[in-house]
Amino acid sequence: MLDDDALGMNARISRRDFVNGAAVAVGALGAGVPALGAARAGGLIPQDETYPPSRTGMRGSHPGSFEMAHALRDGQKPGDAQDTGETYDLVIVGGGLSGLAAAHFYRKAVGPQARILILDNHDDFGGHAKRNEYVVDGKFIVINGGTLNIESPERYNKWARSILDDLGIDLERYKVTNDANSRLYAGLGLRRGYFFEKERWGKDQLVVADPAQRGMRGPRFGAEFLARTPLSPKARADMARLLAPDQPDYLASMDVTAKKAFLARTSLQDYYTQTVGLDAQAMWFFMTMGRASFCVGADATPALFGWVQGYPGFSGLGLGQVPDGLFADLHGGHHGRQREGKESIHFPDGNATLARLLVAALVPGATPARTQEDMATARINYAALDAPANPVRIRLSSLVLNVSHDGDAASASNATVRYVKDGKLQSVRAKAVLLACWNEVIPHIMPELPAAQKDALRYGTKGPLVYTNVVLRNWRAFHKLGVSNFYCPTMFHDTVALTEAARLGGVVHAQSPDEPIALHLTQFPAEPGLPRREQHKIGRARLLATSFEDFERQTRSQLARLLGPGGFDPARDIAAITVNRWPHGYSYTYNSLTDPVEWVYAQSPTRPCVIGRQPYGLVAIANADAAASPHTDAAFEEAHRAVSEIVERQTFPFVPRTD
Repeated sequence: MLDDDALGMNARISRRDFVNGAAVAVGALGAGVPALGAARAGGLIPQDETYPPSRTGMRGSHPGSFEMAHALRDGQKPGDAQDTGETYDLVIVGGGLSGLAAAHFYRKAVGPQARILILDNHDDFGGHAKRNEYVVDGKFIVINGGTLNIESPERYNKWARSILDDLGIDLERYKVTNDANSRLYAGLGLRRGYFFEKERWGKDQLVVADPAQRGMRGPRFGAEFLARTPLSPKARADMARLLAPDQPDYLASMDVTAKKAFLARTSLQDYYTQTVGLDAQAMWFFMTMGRASFCVGADATPALFGWVQGYPGFSGLGLGQVPDGLFADLHGGHHGRQREGKESIHFPDGNATLARLLVAALVPGATPARTQEDMATARINYAALDAPANPVRIRLSSLVLNVSHDGDAASASNATVRYVKDGKLQSVRAKAVLLACWNEVIPHIMPELPAAQKDALRYGTKGPLVYTNVVLRNWRAFHKLGVSNFYCPTMFHDTVALTEAARLGGVVHAQSPDEPIALHLTQFPAEPGLPRREQHKIGRARLLATSFEDFERQTRSQLARLLGPGGFDPARDIAAITVNRWPHGYSYTYNSLTDPVEWVYAQSPTRPCVIGRQPYGLVAIANADAAASPHTDAAFEEAHRAVSEIVERQTFPFVPRTD
């Protein structure tokens, strides 16, 4: 193993090692919030002296953005707040895509004169839709720090589609611009690489996919590919049997209804290893099924999802076809329940482009950019976001600790929102409040909610995930190895990939292996073998306990092992590292292994997301959690629903309410 010098741990790269979030001690949540203030004074948490998208080191849920929320969770109570004297028509808690869309919908409903305040705990807007920016050897590079895609845009409903239309998003124009980019890597002969690491297989070994192979849902592995792997003869034979076009009926004793019920209650891992009889070594190829959508793998993902998604081993069961229109009104791609969408659109910064366009519409003085192409290189004036003259103000680094009605919820005309900004507990008043933060946070910041509603809000445990972005000075090693992305499911990062080749405006993707480029690495912290929600909780704790230094060392070491045979030198070739840490990542979607099947395969009103999102007094709830879906259109649609609830109440306040 390479030592720290060889890995480049002491190299001068673009990174900032912030305080590890779990290590910040938060004292009493009083007016001064002394512990966090002392940390700032002592230099542990730098002031906002750099541009947020350009910050490296530990990003995502960055240190300083959540520690007081954890203290609130652990029983500490806010003290007295300083009244700012401000009153708003609407205060939105959360500046992610749902919160920004809610402000947009509210202005459309009541007029541009509406006074709106958006509070967000991060130092940047967008929620999970963040972006990372770099300049390396004169090249401007942008990559998503969170939300990846506009997934299945053909399924966007009227309200979600209206956001794209209002912002001037032109997906067809974007696809035409990137037609050549879509074939860039294949044209250079780059394919998928399967990396068998020595800890599991005895030695490090890279096996590059056959040219026609498109992964586990397209053409399957051939005998020549399997012969190059370190799988045992039995595992190779089992893989060949599973991938053969003629499949037996592994559940011949059951009728179709019983088969589907069995598959809904059986994990893909158990179906493959126990029912199909697949060797455990061969399961290595399928163990990540579910991670990218649910933040858990094949051990906690229903086998029925595998059938819907086109995995092998189901064609002999006689289950029929999944109709194209089944659950077509659900958000994005509800993987495993509906047919996969026709396409997903990836801007260079993911859906941060949408967040930036929303901010430009809400606060025009923040940037002159108005088109998707202009937004690619636009620099946001963060000082303009909270200018007093703005009808819409966006106040960052402002962690909300309490929301309460001024009097009885049924008759109150105002609510008070208390938040911490610059170490001080402050308060504003609102004629309406929209909670666009995470469901799990809401019971802590609004204890007056009914007990049943708070229990429902706590149910959906969000999945932790990490997007580590690494910028290289060149990608010659990938070219030499003939690989564009690595599958390495039991290593620190389970995928390592060149970013999707995409151009938007002045952001131009590298065309030559001699140019700088960004890598996208993923990690989904979990504890296989446990129920999904428990895996999320353990994974979250593990993630928060991992420092940036540990991430950097593991990342450098892994890249050295994967790319070293191609001439890669981590000390020489790495220009920047950003760890986008999301302990509360993807919204919880229902899973028939542990949740009632009607929550998964029907739109039951008994689902916790439905119970949890009910309006209460002057407060409405909008976020992706409210839809039990991590997709962008879910965030938009829930924003429209919640704004509609607020506008109805403000327009007809005399109507008796049952909430």
